[in-house]
Amino acid sequence: MKNFTLLKLLLFVFIATLAACGKGTSVTGDLPVLLTNNVIIDPTSTIAYTGGVITNSAAVSDYGICYSSTNPTPTVSDSKIPVTVNVFSFSAKIKGLALNTTYYVRTYAVNTAGTGYGDVVQFKTAATDQSSAYGTVSTIAGSAEGYQNGTGTAALFNRPNAVALDAAGNMYVSDSYNSVIRKVNAAGVTTTLAGNGTLGYADGPAESAQFYAPAGLVVDAAGNVFVADMGNNTIRKITPAGVVSTFAGSGYAGYSNGTGTAALFNAPAGLAFDATGNLYVADSGNNLIRMITPAGVVTTVVGSRGAGYVNGTGSTAILNKPSSIAFDAAGMMYVTEPVNNLIRKITKDYVVTTFAGGIDTAALKLGKPQAITIANDNMYVADGNGRIIKISKDKVLTIMAGKTATGTTDGDGSTALFNHPQGLTSDSNGNIYVADFDNNRIRKVK
Repeated sequence: MKNFTLLKLLLFVFIATLAACGKGTSVTGDLPVLLTNNVIIDPTSTIAYTGGVITNSAAVSDYGICYSSTNPTPTVSDSKIPVTVNVFSFSAKIKGLALNTTYYVRTYAVNTAGTGYGDVVQFKTAATDQSSAYGTVSTIAGSAEGYQNGTGTAALFNRPNAVALDAAGNMYVSDSYNSVIRKVNAAGVTTTLAGNGTLGYADGPAESAQFYAPAGLVVDAAGNVFVADMGNNTIRKITPAGVVSTFAGSGYAGYSNGTGTAALFNAPAGLAFDATGNLYVADSGNNLIRMITPAGVVTTVVGSRGAGYVNGTGSTAILNKPSSIAFDAAGMMYVTEPVNNLIRKITKDYVVTTFAGGIDTAALKLGKPQAITIANDNMYVADGNGRIIKISKDKVLTIMAGKTATGTTDGDGSTALFNHPQGLTSDSNGNIYVADFDNNRIRKVK
């Protein structure tokens, strides 16, 4: 009987321990471990946005960010901003910054074991207010809803979704509602590259091939055009000779890794190549980032299929309808999530942090970032709310063109209007080309 009583006591302690763990408690004595998010500087350069993540789920009593312009390793004895944690991640807004000044910022968290700090992020504010750094907008193709080839505004599109450039300066457009891929040459002449204009799924010669709401586009060094055929849940390939084939995916919505048509996707959206020729896919319906090798082998590198907002590594991170992917010169990956109003940064080891924006009240308000492109170390963002945003290599955010209003106005970026800009790309001169979805136009910002 005594042994039975002891057994019951041990079982009770075991169950109680499990219950405590389920409530998110941690072992006493664990020092908080943190990551510091990227810093984005407001156009005025007097405000900056950052945040961080508590990575080891340590129970904490105080947390936030600390910063200094004189201490390269700031502590809570310097300036600090306490914040509220949202699923172990948080955002912070720093006000009252001086122009042309270098700052150092990092996250902190306090518990009974002491104070843990994240990595230090250095940033420098601009020498002048950048609020008026607008570009100039023009229309290079399209004018109204329809399907017509031609030059400039004589061409007609129906909900252009994405754009991509090849090495010769030709532009390719996912004309999503027409279910075709269009080509716009340097002279502004629009032709049909592939697709017969009928919604469907057929490989073969370009003129008889069929697509279903094509989305993201990317061109490889050999001139092959890859298409995220969203409605068909496949990645298609168009050769320079005009032959369309299925590179990956079976045509059915689902989730499965494998080679070529053995893999399954769910509404693939954005595409991007890394420096070694691997193709990355924003698998929107699965809330994942997938990788396809040159041999067509598909694996999952980020996400767990659940929809949400959690930073982490690989499958521990949670995304929400990723829509676009871009790589910088250092091989870092950036992913837009319109639903979460943010851009994630993903390292080569698939560590996921927040680059800009977020769902917290203190986060930078990006609107609905649909697509990104990187040129000359600057990032450009198509904000679905009607703006084209630039985040410079110094992390200063400016509005290149547009407002949170709809219209078709060309001209100075301060008065130009878009209608749900959906995709964009850039050339080596820093010109930005925009798929202006609901205006059925291709616009240029320089």
